Amino acid sequence: MPETPNEPNPDQAASPSRGGGWLASISRRVVSVEPGEWRVLLLSWIYFFSLLSSYYMLRPIRETMGIARGWDNLPWLFTATLLTMIPANLLFAWLASRVPRKKFIPLAHRFFGLNLALFVGLFFVVPDESRVWLGYCFYVWLSVFNLFVISIFWAFMADVYRPDQSKRLFGFIGVGGTIGAILGSGAVWTLAEHVSVPFMMLGSLALLEVATQAMKGLARSQRVSLAESRRGGVDREPSPRVLEGLRLIIGSKYMATIAVYLLITTITATFLYMEQGRIIDLAIEDDDKRRSVFALIDMLANITTLVLQGFLTARLVKKLGIGGALALLPMVVLIGFAGLAVAPAVWMIVTVQVARRGLHYAVARPVREMLFAPLGADAKYKSKPFIDTFIYRGGDQLAAWVPKGLAAIAVPLAWIAIPAALVWAVVGLLLGRMERREESEPPSPKTEPSA
Repeated sequence: MPETPNEPNPDQAASPSRGGGWLASISRRVVSVEPGEWRVLLLSWIYFFSLLSSYYMLRPIRETMGIARGWDNLPWLFTATLLTMIPANLLFAWLASRVPRKKFIPLAHRFFGLNLALFVGLFFVVPDESRVWLGYCFYVWLSVFNLFVISIFWAFMADVYRPDQSKRLFGFIGVGGTIGAILGSGAVWTLAEHVSVPFMMLGSLALLEVATQAMKGLARSQRVSLAESRRGGVDREPSPRVLEGLRLIIGSKYMATIAVYLLITTITATFLYMEQGRIIDLAIEDDDKRRSVFALIDMLANITTLVLQGFLTARLVKKLGIGGALALLPMVVLIGFAGLAVAPAVWMIVTVQVARRGLHYAVARPVREMLFAPLGADAKYKSKPFIDTFIYRGGDQLAAWVPKGLAAIAVPLAWIAIPAALVWAVVGLLLGRMERREESEPPSPKTEPSA
């Protein structure tokens, strides 16, 4: 599914607290924490840790419910999710523009918590023959939940930290989220065959409450109150027209090439997601075992991301350059699809998904953001709505239906996916060359640099 952007725009310093001591001394060796930042940083870490741990306890449940009546229902669930997100986005934007974040976020968490509690009750009482449709509703609901809670988390972090603080501290907070994801998915992997779905949901609900309490602790700090009183509520980015972003992309070879790279990224990721559903659906009949496999993929992917970010990402980018780093993921995906064509087994899809997701989050995604650095302000911000609306969402919908269509005419997915990955790698190498050329030209604040 599409990722949620997490662009920081922090404001002012953290509230005063007692600095010094052995804990502060140790922390400065791991992350650069200044006196007065301790309490806010710890609450932020707990907030993100609990939030992602809560989500990753539910994600394997969602994936299992998505293939309850066969993997070929997944495209319909993708479409249902998109149709649900459109009005949900409008409602979210309307509320966010009128309610201060320190009030809106706890209300949003409580709302989603009540939804989850309702699902728990329904899974206890709904008869087995009706649970499939309840599961489909849960699939769509969790996709919306993920989009909003992650978005409002990073928006709130933008109120809590100044730009200089975000550069020092956001990485540490992000690690907290990754560790939470590992532990949440690890819990499901360990307990899937021993604990029923409603009780796992209750565990996720408890973690969501921990996240809410951590957020309320942050909101009580003097810093956030001052920031929001000055701002008069929630900051909102300008809302440029989608067609304006299309005009900018068409007018620049560089931006058009970025759009092509992102489109193939989305399409191949969705292809693999569908292949994952197909293989696990056909190979494993027991729902508890399916949940365990989905949780294993999530856990190993997050561990891979953490290890790569900690030890290899910077070295890979330095050694391969931007173009080589962008081409690395496509080549791994190409090999993965070739492997799946030869051995469409559970162990193969687990290996390919872990490698793809780990490289995507640790290498390809950070490098991809570097591509926008040489661009002017209009090129960056006006192209974003088009990319979010048509590249990610449109690519998702297109790719979700292709495997189903190919299966109907007995054409292997690899026949489409392998050439797509090869083109993707070539586009990545080309972007590396184009980025160097763009970097040598000063960006214009009104228009994109010529390609």
